Amino acid sequence: MHTLASLGAVKAPVVVAVGLGPAPAEGPVDSDVLSRAAGAALRSLTSRPEGAGRVVLALPAQTSAEAEAVALGARLGAYGFDRYRTGKTEKTTELVLASSASDAGDAAGRAAVLAEAVNLTRDLVNTAPADLVPEDLADTAQEIARQTGLQIEVLDERALSEGGYGGLTGVGQGSANPPRLVRLSHTHPEATRTVAFVGKGITFDSGGLSLKPAGSMDWMKSDMAGAASVLAAMRAIAALGLKVNVVGYLAVAENMPSGTAQRPSDVLTIYGGKTVEVLNTDAEGRLVMADALVRAQEDGPDLVVDIATLTGAQLVALGTRVFAVMSNDDDVRADVVSAAGAAGETSWPMPLPEELRSGLDSSVADIANVAGERWGGMLSAGVFLKEFIEDGVKWAHLDIAGPSFNQGGPHGYTPKGGTGAGTRTLVRIAEEYAR
Repeated sequence: MHTLASLGAVKAPVVVAVGLGPAPAEGPVDSDVLSRAAGAALRSLTSRPEGAGRVVLALPAQTSAEAEAVALGARLGAYGFDRYRTGKTEKTTELVLASSASDAGDAAGRAAVLAEAVNLTRDLVNTAPADLVPEDLADTAQEIARQTGLQIEVLDERALSEGGYGGLTGVGQGSANPPRLVRLSHTHPEATRTVAFVGKGITFDSGGLSLKPAGSMDWMKSDMAGAASVLAAMRAIAALGLKVNVVGYLAVAENMPSGTAQRPSDVLTIYGGKTVEVLNTDAEGRLVMADALVRAQEDGPDLVVDIATLTGAQLVALGTRVFAVMSNDDDVRADVVSAAGAAGETSWPMPLPEELRSGLDSSVADIANVAGERWGGMLSAGVFLKEFIEDGVKWAHLDIAGPSFNQGGPHGYTPKGGTGAGTRTLVRIAEEYAR
């Protein structure tokens, strides 16, 4: 990518030339290549002190798919998070997309909805954890529900305790900021199928009494990225008016050490009655997810998809740009991976080996929250969650621990910090079920 002064050759003062790589032997340029190119160009322009102003996108956009890809990438690349910066000036960016596609306007409109959803996820992940405690995230969900017509129910700490949500109450009891379970629902009169999304919402994860090292804690504001992606996807689904019923659950808590925190060797009773021995309080996400997964199945969904920054082992296995997909059904796993690819996100299918279940045996409870050995931690976490899925219920688990937060430099349309990983995949799954 090169930025050049136009020297009056065109009306624009600056021209950004972006390479798309080798030309395809046949067919159009890959959509995500176009998105990344548009995103990289907008990042370079919006980072200027004066902002980008009016930007004309002259990338290939002859079809509606290409127009959507360019518009989406540009909006994602133009993202910036300046909530905490002093002396900031108002920057505006006007995008003009050159396309001969007859439905380019509709394509650009859909891109705007998707980009707003991804950028909402990014905003929530980037927000300082003191400004986004569980009650704050629930309040944000309330406001979005009011704006979009989504139905919402919020269970506070008292309702969670009385309802038997032992995972959420156990994880949240060490914090001065009590937990919440948020249920959002989108219904359509012509819908014949129901999808349930469940997101992990640990607004800050210190590790609890099994305290994390300081170097592993400074980005743990991102441990609610799964819940943020569910909330943002629900907003996009409502805006698109998809002909499918979708229920979204946000399992929200703060994992802190204190005199009231849960202890290693405590036993929790998950919603529905199954007991868990807590051997490591830093394996807390699976505890709140277990509560929400059991509750979500009461809605009778055709598919349950959970999304969580669940394990550091995900980064070891797949790095920082590829999220894992596990499932109790091979076809579902393949469909979710396909949906992620169609949405422009990178995922990889992973197994749930039966032999890992014995490592989660507990001497005092139905199951332990961590295995006795360190190997295959991402897979054993998936095996743990599978224990809370009823026979016959189709379920997929997305571990987005690495891709949800970019600790390196920006690339393509991906900024430093919160990335919005998984949001577009959830919307795409809903679209597939609407069809």
